[in-house]
Amino acid sequence: MDNRQAIGSWISGPRAAAEDMGVEFGYRGQRLGLPEEGPGSLARPGRRFAALFIDWALCMLIAYGLLSGGKAQSASNWALVVFAVLSVLTVGTVGFTPGKRLLGLRVVAEGGGRISLPRVVLRTLLLVVVIPAVVWDRDGRGLHDRLARAVQVRI
Repeated sequence: MDNRQAIGSWISGPRAAAEDMGVEFGYRGQRLGLPEEGPGSLARPGRRFAALFIDWALCMLIAYGLLSGGKAQSASNWALVVFAVLSVLTVGTVGFTPGKRLLGLRVVAEGGGRISLPRVVLRTLLLVVVIPAVVWDRDGRGLHDRLARAVQVRI
């Protein structure tokens, strides 16, 4: 084996090395029974990050304007509380936050349909902790979604 090929497989990661050996992973969301593209397909990470950024900016505005008394230092702490309340209320009732709705995303249960309120609360608590949200599986779902048995799909 050429040294450049060995270095390339190390940089590419285990998935690329397995694919080079002939292992077929399928498309993201196939294991969940979701379509490959279009409505109902697994939401892409870029859209999910953009929706999170929109929601966080909205929560920061609310926290700074209404709750922190104009103090920038305490606004981020209040924004976390506002984000948790916003997430539980909106995802628990309509299935999306304002940022998700603007970008055409929805949170559903793994088998389809609405996600129950206890699972929305669990998902939100894990999302607020941050660490579970940055640990992803091969479908690109965060650990917070896996533990709550939820999926973010395109509308």
